[in-house]
Amino acid sequence: MSTVNVTDESFKADVLESDKPVLVDFWAEWCGPCKMIAPALEEISNELGEKVTIAKMDIMENTGIPAEMGVQSIPLMVLFKNGEAVARKVGAAPKSQLKDWIESEI
Repeated sequence: MSTVNVTDESFKADVLESDKPVLVDFWAEWCGPCKMIAPALEEISNELGEKVTIAKMDIMENTGIPAEMGVQSIPLMVLFKNGEAVARKVGAAPKSQLKDWIESEI
């Protein structure tokens, strides 16, 4: 299962009302570290797709939800379970660290 794009308009249905955990990667096209972790998140999505949805939100195209969430640094990954933000990770990390963190939180 590949990553999915989430927008301000689809956030409630895609993230808050999801029946499984959703990791939202807040990113921007100009962000080098965001581009560095994108392939790792895609691989993790394929590996853990049964357990968690990996979603991406471009903060330049969608400003409402990032503002509500207080996004100040990117990449920022926020894990949602049952409509609640339960964990946050700021910055890039190797795939193994990202995967371990996600698995420990879901």
